[in-house]
Amino acid sequence: MPARLFLSSGDLVADRRFEFARDLQLKGDLPAAAELLEQAIELAPNFVSAWFTLGEIRRQLGQREAAIAALRAAREADPDDRHGAGLRLMQLGAEAVSAMPPAYVQTLFDQYAPRFEAALVGDLDYRGPALLFKAVLSVRASAKKPAFFKRAIDLGCGTGLAAGAFAKHVDRFTGIDLSPRMIEKARSTGLYAELETDDMLKGLASKRDASAELILAADAMVYVADLAPVLAEARRVLVPGGVLAFTTETHDGEGVIIGEGLRYAHSAAHVRASVAAAGLTLALLEDLSARNEDNVPAPGLVAVAVKA
Repeated sequence: MPARLFLSSGDLVADRRFEFARDLQLKGDLPAAAELLEQAIELAPNFVSAWFTLGEIRRQLGQREAAIAALRAAREADPDDRHGAGLRLMQLGAEAVSAMPPAYVQTLFDQYAPRFEAALVGDLDYRGPALLFKAVLSVRASAKKPAFFKRAIDLGCGTGLAAGAFAKHVDRFTGIDLSPRMIEKARSTGLYAELETDDMLKGLASKRDASAELILAADAMVYVADLAPVLAEARRVLVPGGVLAFTTETHDGEGVIIGEGLRYAHSAAHVRASVAAAGLTLALLEDLSARNEDNVPAPGLVAVAVKA
């Protein structure tokens, strides 16, 4: 994963205290780290990185109310919420599950871009594109249709891993990603006819009706709380008979939750309901893990839906 985001306070002494606090945090001395962070905040009251880290430490110490107060202060200091304090508040049950701040997602993947593939494939054993490819082949074979597509859209395209898996089966790929640095990486692959820097919903909204035969979202729906709007736009953009394939993480409960890794997990029932609400037909839904988390397969789903 990318290095922890640091936004300077503008005060050299406060920044140094933050660095010392991070060292103590990494060594496991959380109370001492919290004390240093509070000192840094006294010097620089709007020190967003210190507030966020203090919130994380208070959460680790089981001090829920103090964690909530610190995380809210972090978000107030940075309304764009590049640290994702709001996601931690959702995780703590202090706020309802809602959409991720776009600036958080962009910042995360701009940081991640230089070592994205090495981390995802090497460290996390990422297998999402291969699972999607196999699922699409299965659905097309069952429908007695060839698995070749003239125009495809890769949502949250990242560095181009999904396009690489489908490259021999797609004539023209359009990639959409919120991170400019990810788009740069994707461009270097030569797999895409077009690349756009935008979020998935806005990117789809700019496309003409019935302008794609295939839409992919590999490890991208984990950053979308409400699947329904994206799925509805996907249906509009797909030709009749067109295919939407995506992965997501899942859980045994109901609805949508924020996991420990600050990614959304959608229950199978939620996926089924969202696909139906979008007017798509669910052709396949399998319990398959697209990646590991802490060396254990993260519970996941592979879904393929078709526009009737």
